[in-house]
Amino acid sequence: MAMSEGGHSSNDAVPYINVTPLIDVLLVLLIIFMVISPQKPHQFEAKIPEKPPENQPDTPPDPLSLLVTLSKAGGVYKLNTEEMKDLTSLQDRLFSALNGRPADRKAVFIKGPRTIHYGEVVKVIDVVKQAGGQPIGLQIEGLDQ
Repeated sequence: MAMSEGGHSSNDAVPYINVTPLIDVLLVLLIIFMVISPQKPHQFEAKIPEKPPENQPDTPPDPLSLLVTLSKAGGVYKLNTEEMKDLTSLQDRLFSALNGRPADRKAVFIKGPRTIHYGEVVKVIDVVKQAGGQPIGLQIEGLDQ
């Protein structure tokens, strides 16, 4: 077999990349992006809250979340700063505080000392669930110092 100077015989196929299919794919992608680009938003809309009317009376806002505090001795509960003597009064007060609130403002936190029995905390969690509080968060005394 006679070899040519380049190392290839005269009968071998010369490697050649056909770019026509690649160009077709690129043109299709270009058309797709040209069709999609006018549908993209060109600016961001900022929703600014409206100014409240001037003649509206000032009312103290409801706290965003409610805090139920358990005492170290047990049996005494606080809803924010209001003291409750038993679980039924706590449940009634929680129900009236949560009634009418939107779903994203029904968070209730339960705060108690580390030494309290777990069963007492579970009773309070059940009362909060029955009153409609959700989500329920647990806190340990001493974290706010």
